[in-house]
Amino acid sequence: MNCKSDNQFRSNATDLRHLILGMRAAYARGDNAMEYARQAVGIIDNSVVATLIAYDLQAGSYVASARANPEGNSRWCAQLAEIINPFLAQHGSLLEVGCGEATTLAGVAKHLNKTPEHALGFDISWSRCAEGVGWLSKNEASARLFVADLFDIPLEDASVDVVYTSHSLEPNGGREEDAIRELMRVARRAVVLVEPVYELANSDAQARMLTHGYVRELKETAERLGANVSGYRLLDYIPTPLNPSGLVLIEKEFNESRSKPTWRCPLTHLPLSDLGDVFAAVQAGLIYPVLRGIPMLRVEHGIVASKITSKLK
Repeated sequence: MNCKSDNQFRSNATDLRHLILGMRAAYARGDNAMEYARQAVGIIDNSVVATLIAYDLQAGSYVASARANPEGNSRWCAQLAEIINPFLAQHGSLLEVGCGEATTLAGVAKHLNKTPEHALGFDISWSRCAEGVGWLSKNEASARLFVADLFDIPLEDASVDVVYTSHSLEPNGGREEDAIRELMRVARRAVVLVEPVYELANSDAQARMLTHGYVRELKETAERLGANVSGYRLLDYIPTPLNPSGLVLIEKEFNESRSKPTWRCPLTHLPLSDLGDVFAAVQAGLIYPVLRGIPMLRVEHGIVASKITSKLK
């Protein structure tokens, strides 16, 4: 079987069509869509294309889980809020990386001592963000959700007081350094990594994490990047013992505060302006669409449209 990369799928419409239709058919049969991608199509593990399709098919599952276990969801969110509280100033800002359907972001915001003036969350999947917008509304929580890639976050350096994760780095084994470096770049006060911690897990959990290609050596990687790791432990409340949630807390030295997070183009790193229906990198002649209120801010979403941006120069 020949393995296929993301670049091959982007350049071969036939392969991409077969992947999309095949994964959707497998999911409708009750089969594992990602397993279909690996076995029937020969896709490389952790392919962004296959992951996007799988996340789209699974959209709604996080909301369903939170509704089925509201006490567990509240306990999880309260635990994260307690960690974040010391680093969130009055009128502060907060970003959840890989927010899924905002079931954690909404709960964390509710349990914080200070309501953040600017709460943000992003996910790679538009459908998950769309579910999240609905969940936030039903829970009377306010946050700006957008589509983005954790390795190219469309925000300026030191743009958000606290950046946190909730098992969103988990499947990115081998890319720990790139992920942590990007989160540290965006954070002003602290990076709160709540992820499965391989080194603190038992042997059964470690075996499972190796099988799934989960992240490892988060603390060691952060320290190698020069981070001040001030907290490192397993959490008190761990919903799934075979996926042991742990904390890697990175504190940053910071100077001036910003009144609000500042956007930047994920491709060129030039300033990015929110124009309502599009986000515009005026100096690059690029725009990023807003789909039903949700900004699409991955590099792949950029459109060369200088006739829009030229009017702003």
